[in-house]
Formats: sequence, structure tokens, C-alpha cells
Amino acid sequence: MDEKVTMLKRLSEAHGVSGYEGEIREVIKEYIEPYATTIRRDKLGSIIAERVGVSDGPRIMLTGHMDEIGFMVKSITPDGFIRFVPLGGWFDQVLLSQRVVVKGSRGDVPGVIGSKPPHLLTDEERKKVVEKKDMFIDVGASSFEEAREAFGIQPGDPIVPASSFEILKNGKSYLSKAWDDRVGCAVFIDVLKNLSATSHPNTVYGVGTVQEEVGLRGAETSVDVICPDVAFALEAGIANDVPGADKDTVLERIGKGPVILIYDRSLIPNIKLRNLVTDTARSLGIPYQLDVMERGATDAGKIHLHDQGVPSLVIAVPARYVHSHASLIHRDDYDHTVALVTEVVRKLDADTVADLVC
Repeated sequence: MDEKVTMLKRLSEAHGVSGYEGEIREVIKEYIEPYATTIRRDKLGSIIAERVGVSDGPRIMLTGHMDEIGFMVKSITPDGFIRFVPLGGWFDQVLLSQRVVVKGSRGDVPGVIGSKPPHLLTDEERKKVVEKKDMFIDVGASSFEEAREAFGIQPGDPIVPASSFEILKNGKSYLSKAWDDRVGCAVFIDVLKNLSATSHPNTVYGVGTVQEEVGLRGAETSVDVICPDVAFALEAGIANDVPGADKDTVLERIGKGPVILIYDRSLIPNIKLRNLVTDTARSLGIPYQLDVMERGATDAGKIHLHDQGVPSLVIAVPARYVHSHASLIHRDDYDHTVALVTEVVRKLDADTVADLVC
């Protein structure tokens, strides 16, 4: 397992649901420290690594959100079952029988998401999708007292999906939880690493933001710390190259290169910046894909509205099955994304950035 795979494994397996990003923040800090001039945090907990190049400006912000979707303990039943609320967007159908970890005060408590047994459902109930409100988590407790006192579980404790990193048979497909958006965090770490070995005409900020999945909150606070001149949200894309998809609607495929979002619910990107990125990809021979995300938003949605406006763009590593316990990325897409972002950052001198103003 090479260094890059080891980093991706550690980042994806680390725990850190929205609002509880401490563990993943420490892993990111460990990896980025050798390449940062300074490291600091905003008051919500986003980590901000600064790398000064040959000039202290323009300021280039690269974000990947640290948080993953998960749950929070809502209550404990008299029989010791856990009722929960979601942190981030979950599709009800991906939840049943999945393993989770409750982060209790006495340590990690494994459990499984359950519901009323299918053998006991009426014919009418069988036709319906079980909703989250009707699910619970079974941690093996026999009573409220055992769950609370012996296991150390209480309302407000975070609950994390349990899923391990796996390299699939082709050697290049990586299956794990939390690629949304640990893959974006990995990209900005590797970009800062690349920049440490070369010159760049700007100051670059690698930012692991908090609470993106519950309202882009870390982006809104960390952008105030940096006041960037240009920003890139580095994300996990939404690959729809799967059975059942209409061929005419497939815009994003695994293994076909970085994704450049031309539209999402929160951002119409800066056109000049978009063109700079696509021109750079073509000049390097890097394949790329254009996509739209009609029902989602990214950190760039908050960042581009800062002050008088920040030219911003989303660049993503395509991923299948995001917002579930296990999603899939391809190593070639990751490497191409790192190479593309590195080269684009090296082009962003004062004159180029000044010309991005619409």
C-alpha cells in the first residue's frame, strides 16, 4: 500500500460527522503540517493551513469539508434501543441493517440499524419504504439504564457509519465510507505537498471545513478568516454511470477524469475561472468532465458570496454511491484531480486573478 493509499484509507476511515470533526481534523493536521507555513482554526473548528509562495497574494482557498453524514442520539427507549436524528442527507433505503458506531462517553459502542421485523409486517406495510423515524439502533443493551450507565450513551452523542477501506480487484477502485468529502481533503493535502516542491506566485490555503452537510457552515466562517481572491471547493462528484441510468443523462463517469461543475443549487461558477481550468486540463492532456448538480450545494456556494464576491469553482473526483455507508472512487481520477488543481494554482498570479473579475 503506497503512501497515497495509506492517506486515503486513514482519511476515509476516521470518524467525524457534522459537528464532531475532532478526530478527522487531527489526521488532516498530521498530514498537512510538513507543507504548511502556519496552521490555525476558526471558531467553529475548521482547520486552515496556509502556504506562502513567492508572494503573499493573491490568496487562493482550497476547501474540502471534513464532516461526513451520520446521526446523533435523540433518545434511549426503556428497553435500551437508540432513537436517532440524521446529520446530513440520508436516503432511507440505504440504512436498514447497516452497522454504526455510537461515540459514547465510555468509548465506542457498535450497533446496527433496525426496524420492525419484515416477518411481522402487514401486506400493506411491505409495500412502503421504512422511514428513518421508524428505525432504531440496537447496541445490545437490555435497558435504558444499561445503555446510559454501562455503555455511556446519552442524547447528543454522535453516531458514525461503520465501514472499512477496501481496494477492489482492479487495484484502482477504492471502496470506503465518507469519500464525500474526505477525497476533497486528500486533494488539498496533496496539492500543498506538490507546491512545497515548486514555486507558486500566491499564498494558498488548504481548508478542512466543518458542518458542510448541515448547511455549509464552516465555509461561511473560514472564508472570513482568509478573505480569498479565488476559491475552489474540492468535492466528491455524483457519478451516474450505473445500470438503470438513461444514457442521455449520464454526465459523470468513474475513471474519466476530474469533474468541473458548471451549475449547482448554490453556485453558477465564474466563467473565466472555469475556462482557465478546462484550458489547463487540455494543455496537460488530463481528461475532464462537465456536470450539473441540480439538487445539491457545496462550500463554494457560501464562499463566492463573501464580501464583494470571490471567483469560485467546484472541482470533484467522481464517486458512486455517496451519502451511504460505502462509496467508490477511482485512483486515476484522484491523481488527475491533484495534478490539475496543482497546475491551476501555479497559474494564479496577480494579473491572472485580476482578469477573473466579471
